[in-house]
Amino acid sequence: MELSNLKRKDMMAEMEVLHPGLFSSIQDLGRFGFMEYGVPVSGAMDSNAFRVANLLLKNPKDAAVLEITQMGPRLSFSEETQIAVTGAHLSPAINGQPIENNKAYTIFKDQILSFRKRIYGCRSYLAVKGGFRSEKVLNSRSWYDGLTGYLKIEKGMKIPYESGGDSFPDNYSGIKTPDYINSKFVEAFQGPEFENLSEAQRRRLFNDEFSLDQNNNRMGIQFGEILENSLEPILTGPVLPGTVQLTPSGKLIALMRDGQTTGGYPRILQLSENGLNTLAQKVTGEKIRFDLL
Repeated sequence: MELSNLKRKDMMAEMEVLHPGLFSSIQDLGRFGFMEYGVPVSGAMDSNAFRVANLLLKNPKDAAVLEITQMGPRLSFSEETQIAVTGAHLSPAINGQPIENNKAYTIFKDQILSFRKRIYGCRSYLAVKGGFRSEKVLNSRSWYDGLTGYLKIEKGMKIPYESGGDSFPDNYSGIKTPDYINSKFVEAFQGPEFENLSEAQRRRLFNDEFSLDQNNNRMGIQFGEILENSLEPILTGPVLPGTVQLTPSGKLIALMRDGQTTGGYPRILQLSENGLNTLAQKVTGEKIRFDLL
């Protein structure tokens, strides 16, 4: 299953999907300048882990990576390249030999990269030297349902990347695991309708813990606890990744990278970029606390 007509034998190699895992997709920094047409920003859910993966390989800052959710795939590489895995720890291994997160490795022709038990976090990022070369749509390689040809990787899929020649120089780059991945504190600013909350609502919002319910994905994350809501509905207004809305039933919904561009629920918080990254690394049932900046 070819993803692009970019492939040339003397320049392009391919990563083949032997097993797709749970949900993995190609993402870059995102698709900007099209929200007025209803097109979400998309891009890596954890922008920090995305940037670190590319930094470790000295890639362009917007080079496309594979975002891997909870259960990783099995992947084979047709040509030697360098890789780095960041974000969630999903027990990556090359030909069965464990490798570390946040460190650059050379992977050789026909070697297999696999993922096993989840140790922490939700989303892991796989970068290859030069970035994956999937098709660009509206100035981005990020996959989004209904806009790009694919939503997630599938068995047998072959994703092109640049061939680096016969060998790569040793790369000893590496960093420590960032603290934000395992933190329960999600940084946020006041949203446009924050002032309409009562004092009791504000105390609950920042003193209570909220757990991710099963309705969480790249579009948005819902929380299981109810925040009693007596706010008036608002006229449909602009929303962004990180906007936290309060529904009439008292449910809190945090919009994520593939979230809609307008909404009619009160926007009580706006997550910081670091807050978005922290929330993106949580799984169903995990508890967080909002930390007002």
